[in-house]
Amino acid sequence: MSTSVIPSTLFLTLLMTIGLVFFIRASVKDRTQVITLASEQSEASLLTRLRQYFDQRAYRVVSLDAAKNEVIFEGTVRPSLFLAGFLTLLAATAALCLILMLSYLVSDLSNVWLGLLLLPPLAGIFYWRGAKRSEQVLLKVESMPNTNAETKSLITVKAHRDELAELQRILGLKAAE
Repeated sequence: MSTSVIPSTLFLTLLMTIGLVFFIRASVKDRTQVITLASEQSEASLLTRLRQYFDQRAYRVVSLDAAKNEVIFEGTVRPSLFLAGFLTLLAATAALCLILMLSYLVSDLSNVWLGLLLLPPLAGIFYWRGAKRSEQVLLKVESMPNTNAETKSLITVKAHRDELAELQRILGLKAAE
């Protein structure tokens, strides 16, 4: 290899490693959002459907405020075995690339660099510990009279963005205008 290629390859390998560290940290980041959804159903029937939905998803009611029509559900988010394995595989690939570059640059310590292969399982462990957490879903249901003498319900939901997408898909709710 030419001597000008080695520093640039090392630089790119270090950038890749830094990016991977931030990617692993982001895997456990909280992604809670608030969204307002609209439904043509009445408040009572909608609350019943929402409660059934969250019961099926292993959430339990923590707080109920009938005066404000607010319900707080709580459930435990399980970490993904696939994602833990995937992050470990990515970290192992990055470690191998870094080991290759470092052993090429400092060949006297090539056996020492192999010790970096002990680090990739830490990525999976970090994800597994950080992703398993208790999560709350806040629901507030309001009825709004429609011009056609129909009742339209508005639901304000504060939850993880994946949970919001699944709620909209399963119950067929649209974002409020």
